Amino acid sequence: MARYHGDQAAAPGMLDFAVNVRHAQPPQWLIERLAARLPDLARYPGVEDLRRAQDAVARRHGRAREEVLPLAGAAEGFALLPSLRSARAALLAPSFTEPAIALSAAGVPVHHVVVGPPFGLDHVDVPADADLVVVGNPTNPTSVLHRREQLLALRRPGRILVIDEAFADSVPGEPESLAADSLPDVLVLRSLTKTWALAGLRVGYALGAPEVLVRLTAHRAHWPVGALQLEAITACSGADAVADAVRLAQLRAEMVAGLSSIGAEVVDGVAPFVLFRLPHADETRNRLHDKGIAVRRGDTFVGLDGSYLRAAVRPEWPLLVQAISETMPVSGRQR
Repeated sequence: MARYHGDQAAAPGMLDFAVNVRHAQPPQWLIERLAARLPDLARYPGVEDLRRAQDAVARRHGRAREEVLPLAGAAEGFALLPSLRSARAALLAPSFTEPAIALSAAGVPVHHVVVGPPFGLDHVDVPADADLVVVGNPTNPTSVLHRREQLLALRRPGRILVIDEAFADSVPGEPESLAADSLPDVLVLRSLTKTWALAGLRVGYALGAPEVLVRLTAHRAHWPVGALQLEAITACSGADAVADAVRLAQLRAEMVAGLSSIGAEVVDGVAPFVLFRLPHADETRNRLHDKGIAVRRGDTFVGLDGSYLRAAVRPEWPLLVQAISETMPVSGRQR
């Protein structure tokens, strides 16, 4: 089930908590910026477009231009990982499934380091011979935010540490991010797709040492990132955009309280989605689907079983909580 993604759970017209895209459409200012570039689609993206995007990201994180690699979504970064020619990769799980798919397809031996509840890194045991380690922060699907020192403790000579920070821009102040750290063995992947409702465009970037980025892109196609993607990266890296990205902490807290009130066991996290556990979760999910509400199943992630569900943080969360309360078997409800 590794290739299962949240969009497979939601049919058109459903109330969608399965997909982590934050809004129904990009903000108007972003739509206008992208629309202004439509006449440029007749030409290949130029060096000036690439450098503007790199410079915008570099300013945002205090990095050099040469340390920034625009991507067609963070998932493209995972697809490029086999170019690092790892002898053995360790993937901390549960986590986003694309790295395992890309590495396994390329013949790289993959070892899942399963981290149990509460899904922190306090007692994580990574194989010493793993020369590539991938960990999310905050992690999808758990929403758990790991401390910087815990992540840095995973470094070893000859190893590249890949931090999936696809949802880090939703954390106020980004206190545990490694995006601003110029380290020779740490590669940070960022996504703008979810925060800015750009799933139909796919935008993100990698931050790392120039030598690592050269290795990462050794077999990449020409013009892998289009003009609209580069424009979106430039636009969404501005100070105003960055400040606007984090306005969901209160909404998340309210949603967590609502789920807890009906007996859901909620994992402590910070990302714009909530992982929670319910008795008879699979039955509840099917009943929600019949009511036109989609949530993400948990058992397709390594390390989770069928008792887990994931739901995006949305203003409509009271409808989800009410529907769960109505659809849960009587034996599973909070008394």
